[in-house]
Order: sequence, then structure tokens, then C-alpha cells
Amino acid sequence: MKQNFHTKNRYPADLPMTPLVPIQLSADGPVIWCKLEFLNPSGSTKDRIAHYILGNAFDHGHLKPGSTVIEASSGSTSIAMALVCAQLGLRFIAVLPEGVSNERVLMIRAYGGDIHFTPKEGGIIGCIRESERLAAEMGAFLPRQFSNPENIEAHELGTAREIVEQIPGHLVNAVVSGVGTGGTLVGLMRGCSSGRHVQRAFLARPVDLGAKREQECCSFSCRIPGVMECVSALFRESDYLDLTTIEVSDQDVIETTRELIRLGFPVGPSSGLNYRAALIAAQSVWPAKIVTVFPDRMERYFSTDLFRPFSGCETAQPQSGDRPVRCRS
Repeated sequence: MKQNFHTKNRYPADLPMTPLVPIQLSADGPVIWCKLEFLNPSGSTKDRIAHYILGNAFDHGHLKPGSTVIEASSGSTSIAMALVCAQLGLRFIAVLPEGVSNERVLMIRAYGGDIHFTPKEGGIIGCIRESERLAAEMGAFLPRQFSNPENIEAHELGTAREIVEQIPGHLVNAVVSGVGTGGTLVGLMRGCSSGRHVQRAFLARPVDLGAKREQECCSFSCRIPGVMECVSALFRESDYLDLTTIEVSDQDVIETTRELIRLGFPVGPSSGLNYRAALIAAQSVWPAKIVTVFPDRMERYFSTDLFRPFSGCETAQPQSGDRPVRCRS
């Protein structure tokens, strides 16, 4: 995966290996092997696809200093793209749906990225369409995280290869992951076994059983950013007949994320989803070696429901899908 970025202010082309650690929440509970992807430079696993896709485009002459990159994203991919573009001397424009947390907006702008908001009701699909329109108008490069096979390759050749190297015995029995683009789950399924499929694979799906499905994020719960369905061309659940889907209530996801944070893992909600689903998966495969990923860091969620108990705010009873907040002075 070596790449030759021609800029003097870049990080090494090869990202440093992130730790793989065994986590056991209770003395009699299962051990889950967790890949700490929040320790990547921008704070998420999306650094892998940003470095891989933009690095390949740079090496093959599709990008040069001063080129413009445009990507549709709900946040973490845009942060990673903004960081890599800053290293490579590229202009970056993030196309985001209205309503993303302000922390993500600030990070993108801090790396020099520009932001183009699209109407909330259009969701990520609206962002994709707008990014394509802008790219055609400006002659910009589109990474296309939702359809570019290099997304999967970045995880197959990077994340999964590291896991196999790090885990005792170099054998993975099961992988668990939520799906946004599908690149992580498919990359792990392919890369964690010489047969291109691990023994068991589990799809973690967050659900809010008390609210209707929202178009904004195209998923069953909008409290878990970055985990969505019906968007990616890289992953179709029906293509993987041996894949087991585990549904986790979004409240359990939030509570698990807070528990991980209290244990010293500064993670976001998708990590809580993955870990909770892995605990459920362990009921059928334990003591097999189960691997999951902690995708991103907590600081991009300070203004969200995840941190309300720590901010002096209380979430009132939701009405019509809203989650009003009462704050104590």
C-alpha cells in the first residue's frame, strides 16, 4: 500500500498501525477484540480510505497540487479527506446535509476545507447528487466513497491485514461491524481469511423502535451517525447469504458507548453499536475470536445526545421524532 505523495508537509504515506486490544466489560463476559481506529490521525477509520483513494489518484496523475476534491459525507469521511487534502496541497469541498454536529463542521474548516450544505430532507442521497453536480461544473475529483471499490481495498489490505497480524494465532473467527459505505465490513470479511470470508460475519444495525424511519440519514436510527443503509453500491446484504444481522436499540448503543468512554476509550456511537453487537454475537460463537472496530473519536459528538448527561442537560420526552433538551444552569 505504499504511495508516493509529492508534498513536503505530508505524513508518511503508510498510516501507522492502530492497536488491536481485548476488551471484557465484566469478569464473566466474553472478550471482544477491538481495533482502535479512533487513533488514526484525523480520529477515524476514514483516514484509511482518504489516504488510499487520494493517494492512488495522486500517484496516477488524476490529482496534482491545487486540484479540487469534492465528497458527499455525513462527517467523518469529510474530516479525513480535509486532512489529507491539507497534506497534499489540494482544495477540498465537503457536501454535508444540514444538521450535522457543529464539531464536524469546525474540524473540516480547520483543515482548510470548504462546506456546501444540502437540505436535510434530501439526506445523504441529496448530498451525493449535489457533489456530482458540483464536480461536473468545476472539473473536480470525486472520491465516491459509496461506490469506489478502493474503499473496500483500503480495509482489506490495511485494516484486515493488520488485524490478522496482531491477533494471537493470526486467526479471526468472526467479524462484527455496522455499515455506512460497507467498506469496513466487506474489507474485513475478505481480508481476515485466506478464503476471502471469515467463518462468521455479523452486520450491526441500530434501530429506534419508538420512532419512524427518517429519510435524513437513510437508516433505522439517526442517533448513530455514519451508520446507514440503502445508499452504498459496495454492499448489498442480500449478496452475503451467510451474514447474520444483529439489531441493537439505539438507547443500548448510547449506553454502551458511554460505558466504553468511562473505561477510557474516547469513542463515538458507532463504536458502542459495534461492541454491543459483538457481545450479542458472542452468545452464539464464544469462545471464538471475535473482532470489531471502534471507528471514530468522541469529540465530534460533544453537542449530541451522547454527551447530554455530562453537560447539565436532560433529554425531555420526545414528540413527533424530536428530542428537545432541558439544560440546568
